[in-house]
Amino acid sequence: MRLKRFEAEEKVQRVHDLKQMIGEFEIMATDLDKQIAAEEERTGVRDKSHFAYSTFARSAAQRRENLLASVQDLRDRLENAVVERDEALAELDQADAVGLRDTSRNDSHGAVAR
Repeated sequence: MRLKRFEAEEKVQRVHDLKQMIGEFEIMATDLDKQIAAEEERTGVRDKSHFAYSTFARSAAQRRENLLASVQDLRDRLENAVVERDEALAELDQADAVGLRDTSRNDSHGAVAR
């Protein structure tokens, strides 16, 4: 019973952590978007294929794309983690119900035996 509770709590924490990481990565990607826009405004070159396009903007765009790819990967992991969490919580609820039923059965038998 204790092991099931620990596993369920661990899976709940994993879902929380994944959601937090996704949020942080999305904020970082938004910040990079702003930095790219500011750099393009500063240089006056918005065409990524132009020879004078900012190296900083190009590398920031690559970092943003990497972050967004990581966000998608984390969303996939989150989907699986939510399923695992829900299964673990259902198992815990079932184990609690069986434990309560066994406890009440033992109490009623104990009262008769006295």
